Amino acid sequence: MSDFYQCMQEAAKASDLPITEDQLRKLDLYYQLLIEWNKKMNLTAITEPQEVAVKHIIDSLSAWDDGLFHQDIAVLDIGTGAGFPGLPLKIMHPEIELTLLDALQKRVRFLIAVVEALDLANVCILHGRAEELAQREEFREQYDIVCSRAVAKLPVLLEYALPFIKNSGYFISLKGRHYEEEIAQSDRALKILGGKIEKIKPVVLPGLEDKRAVLYVRKVKHTAAKYPRKAGTPERQPL
Repeated sequence: MSDFYQCMQEAAKASDLPITEDQLRKLDLYYQLLIEWNKKMNLTAITEPQEVAVKHIIDSLSAWDDGLFHQDIAVLDIGTGAGFPGLPLKIMHPEIELTLLDALQKRVRFLIAVVEALDLANVCILHGRAEELAQREEFREQYDIVCSRAVAKLPVLLEYALPFIKNSGYFISLKGRHYEEEIAQSDRALKILGGKIEKIKPVVLPGLEDKRAVLYVRKVKHTAAKYPRKAGTPERQPL
């Protein structure tokens, strides 16, 4: 039993998260690949088994909501980086149809290696920018849920995410201690893009005292065709 396997087991227990031996084994392999690939590219600054278990895996799994996720639901993880939160969600809930999107080709290669090593079915990996892919017919308003973790501030994220989401679908944003401030800055973006914050779920991770929350934004109307704006514009000029 590896150190990570044991840390993950303990973190799941502390979070009241049911976890099987097969799920632990897959998460352990994911961790080993993360550490191995991290030696040759910058995937994460967090590498200690305990920290990865809590700050990456358990944190990613805090996005889950039994009322929103269901069999065969189409989930898009934008700016997924090393696969968070999408891959932990898929490992724990293999029934979801997952798409991982990242703008960096080397991270995409890592994600492909993980998906193949873990033999995960119904996972699509896209290389590109959200601003460009959201304007393509095959991706626009095609997802039930879009999720994101540690990518950008909320007004920017809303412009990246909402064009991908079907009407009545959800954007799930995992946020740190400034989430209330970001919500206050997002009224205009929500109104323009067609979103409504439906639920704010405060999150406490095992052994940590920092403030964080998961925001659930429901798409209440179609997003105008001009959004998202050209690559780089949402970040330079947030709505």
